[in-house]
Amino acid sequence: MVHEHAVQLRWSDPDSLGHVNHARALSLLEDARLAMGEGLREDGGLILARLEVDYLRQLYYRVGERLCVRGTVTRLGTKSFTVRQELVQDGEVAIRADVVMVAFDFASDSSRAMTAAERAHWSGFA
Repeated sequence: MVHEHAVQLRWSDPDSLGHVNHARALSLLEDARLAMGEGLREDGGLILARLEVDYLRQLYYRVGERLCVRGTVTRLGTKSFTVRQELVQDGEVAIRADVVMVAFDFASDSSRAMTAAERAHWSGFA
């Protein structure tokens, strides 16, 4: 199942030419990843271990415009999984990111196996 999340560009996101700053766009992807995890009761946490981003076209700020971030899980391992995210504007993918998330135990400061509930949750986006 593809997860779709609407994001709102903020007035502070663009540069003087009206292009959305590349680093600001990453926070939109983060918002969408957090939304993917809603409803999941975690015994531990998740950390971002790898972020690979392709900026495919300019992203423009337009007052009031809402964009869509599509997310799918492309790999589900024992301790980690990969999320493919695409930020769409004007019907075209402007940003594509592959994000590796790792199940993490903050008390022991180490990775951990995902729980059955976590695996079930994230496999729903595969």
